[in-house]
Amino acid sequence: MAETSIPGFRPWGEEAFRLMARHRKYPRELLDRGARLVFESERPIAHVARDLGVPSETLRKYVRQVEADEGLRPDLPTSEEREEIKALREEVYELRRANEILEAAWVFFAIELDAD
Repeated sequence: MAETSIPGFRPWGEEAFRLMARHRKYPRELLDRGARLVFESERPIAHVARDLGVPSETLRKYVRQVEADEGLRPDLPTSEEREEIKALREEVYELRRANEILEAAWVFFAIELDAD
């Protein structure tokens, strides 16, 4: 059976579920500088972002993450906790996938034993 090329179609497989790391559009140094300016000058994030040429939402998210990492925002997960959550989600996905395979094998062998 020949494969057909369908625009936007991705065959099912591990590659379809792996997320590629996104390219950072703004250097970390620039975002660090912006966060430092927000903390030191107490100017609104939107003003600092405009001065640096960064979208205000990008800087806002970065400032929130810096606050979480420094323990200023206990309601938000730290970068380390985010990485752990990501790893645990990947592990859960793999374990569920393995369980599905084992269940299918169990059903197959149960049918084969009943047939004998």
